[in-house]
Amino acid sequence: MRVIIVGAGQVGSSIAESLDDDHEVVVIDTDDSRVESLTYSLDVLAIEGDGTSLATLREADVGAADLFIASTDDDETNIVTCATAKTASDAFTIARVRSTNYLQTWEESGGAFGVDFMVSTNLLAAETITRVIGLPAAQNVDVFAEGSVLLAEFCIPANSPIAGQTVAEADDQFNELTVAAVLHEDGLIVPDGETKLATGDEIVVIGSAESTRAFAADLATDRDENRDVIIIGGSQIAVQTAELLGERGLQPRLIERDPERARELAERLPQTTVMSSDATDREFLTREHVGDADVAIAALGADEKNLLASLLADRVGVDRTIAVVESAEYTDLFEAVGVDAAINPRDATAEEIIRFTLDGRMENVAIIDHDRAEVLEIQIDDDSTLAGQPITDATDDLPARVTIGAITRDGEFITPRGDTVVEVGDHVVVFVETEVVDAVASRL
Repeated sequence: MRVIIVGAGQVGSSIAESLDDDHEVVVIDTDDSRVESLTYSLDVLAIEGDGTSLATLREADVGAADLFIASTDDDETNIVTCATAKTASDAFTIARVRSTNYLQTWEESGGAFGVDFMVSTNLLAAETITRVIGLPAAQNVDVFAEGSVLLAEFCIPANSPIAGQTVAEADDQFNELTVAAVLHEDGLIVPDGETKLATGDEIVVIGSAESTRAFAADLATDRDENRDVIIIGGSQIAVQTAELLGERGLQPRLIERDPERARELAERLPQTTVMSSDATDREFLTREHVGDADVAIAALGADEKNLLASLLADRVGVDRTIAVVESAEYTDLFEAVGVDAAINPRDATAEEIIRFTLDGRMENVAIIDHDRAEVLEIQIDDDSTLAGQPITDATDDLPARVTIGAITRDGEFITPRGDTVVEVGDHVVVFVETEVVDAVASRL
């Protein structure tokens, strides 16, 4: 498949890196340093130029493209780029936007602007935050098999009863759950039953929704259900998060410094209590009992402000902090200094777009730890290595760095164990290190 990507920032580069092994990829960007970097780091054709220019698109042979992705940081540029591409190509076009106004217009018009699919970065970030809030102690959550399988990342706290257990003991305690990986700074471990879980370990688990929630509750015994939510900031991501939480029956509190913006949000968000104040004012935080909140979400629009707000919320007693982090390289730093979950909107956007490039049997994908690993949902066919034999036998033909985390059959969850026989038509959720994704996907 020939894929043209306009915009070589974090989103565009992540998509290009994911696709360059299996597809013919062309990347266009106005920044010559980005173009040069991609030329040497990936097997792609990188072109310096303006993606809204028909001449540039023709240089990239847009007429032969199957998929066209506009992923710059500017909404209008992405929309115009897709519209320009449509004048010279029948390629399927995807536009990344921040504003949900454009998304709403596109949805209501049945596909305006020459865009075949539109991805809203702000909405995806809000959905990620809402999923994380719904699972105590989770740092990230993804949904597979139409909601019957959850993927979650956790950091094991010092007071958790799971610390010191082996993976086999944890798996036995939660029947429909598999510990798929243990993440360290210098690499990741695909564990076996004897691998011990230690305080501070970051782990990836895959399981049924019920077992994953039970695991989360057992992991963080000192945390109650997240009902009292504070949102710091009136950004678009903050507003989208408040709306989603309201749809779930929660009544969050939102702090916005600008009085005019606060009045606007109070009218728009009937399920949210909007307070006009400075979220760094400790007297205000004490007076409004912000420290009693179960979770605080920092969504101020700037990474530095979000870090400060998160640390202050933690200092006044908030149980759990979540911060929006625009720069991917800061996510590990935020979590290292005490933020419980750092959400990068661009990661979620790249993940959503990559789903459109999957082959017919691959239903879903999640990117783990800055693309060190992926979790794939694959429908098993007759040619699959897994079809018709126990997992123990089938995995002999797969690379070592693979964990089969879950199976669904006709909507029913099946816990994968060594003697489980996988059938044609099953949906298998598998954890794979990025280096061997192509090899695993071809055999499954």
